[in-house]
Amino acid sequence: MTLAEKLEAISAQGATRIPQEARDLMHRQIEELRASGIVSRVPKVGDRAPEFTLTSASGEQVSLGQPLARGPVVLSVFRGRW
Repeated sequence: MTLAEKLEAISAQGATRIPQEARDLMHRQIEELRASGIVSRVPKVGDRAPEFTLTSASGEQVSLGQPLARGPVVLSVFRGRW
């Protein structure tokens, strides 16, 4: 299964698990964000991230420079409820 197929399957599952009202709200919010122009300011693949430090899941402080010293880093930001 390709990544695109996996992502499509995840999206299809969301359509059955997330109530229609919540999906409608999410879609409206996405459209409002696009209309605000924020998309043009979103970092693109290959952009350099500023140095920062975050707390890991195990409670330790990790700076971006630490993993970068070992090679390229992929950042993924999740937004939503925990």
